[in-house]
Amino acid sequence: MLKRKWNELADVKEELAQRDWFMGTSGNLAIKVSDHPLQFLVTASGKDKRKRTNDDFLLVDEFGRPVEENHLRPSAETLLHVEIYRKTNAGCSLHVHTIDNNVISEVYGDNGEVTFKGQELIKAFDMWEEDAVLKIPIIRNHAHIPTLAHCFGEHVTRDSGAVLIRNHGITVWGRTSFEAKKILEASEFLFRYQLRLLEHKPYQLFKVV
Repeated sequence: MLKRKWNELADVKEELAQRDWFMGTSGNLAIKVSDHPLQFLVTASGKDKRKRTNDDFLLVDEFGRPVEENHLRPSAETLLHVEIYRKTNAGCSLHVHTIDNNVISEVYGDNGEVTFKGQELIKAFDMWEEDAVLKIPIIRNHAHIPTLAHCFGEHVTRDSGAVLIRNHGITVWGRTSFEAKKILEASEFLFRYQLRLLEHKPYQLFKVV
């Protein structure tokens, strides 16, 4: 099981790296290995995620602590993944910093959320109604990680979802790695679409749907 999950997460990391979504060693990924006890693999801190090595991930417990003594350190945002796995049945969670998601988080940060309506890719969030409205929360980028994790956890209520951290990045999660990646890709599409739209219709910059 551990090896299979390791390879599954490594494949996701490789695909996201090809999109150049890990600039400056940023970002972190996690995948659940077991529920009882709760354990998951998470990216090691400070690694070049565009490379595939035996030190890419380490196994941590329900508190985000290494299960075994290790020279590696868990990613700084491991506590965000802890919130997801404690509160939901999610199996995979992904956090990336992109220009698009950072700009969107700043443009709409004062609203506390960014809203999308009438977009086909909303279906990636399992929203199939014709007039479905998708709201992605935007939270403050607290430097104190336990505080950040607490604020983040307030928006973790379903087995899949997404939260933007202002001028920091997006964290998404899903029941499987496929679902988490699908939500991440859809989110980045929506962000890029919205920014492109604002270039042509700048009056919509402050429009709240």
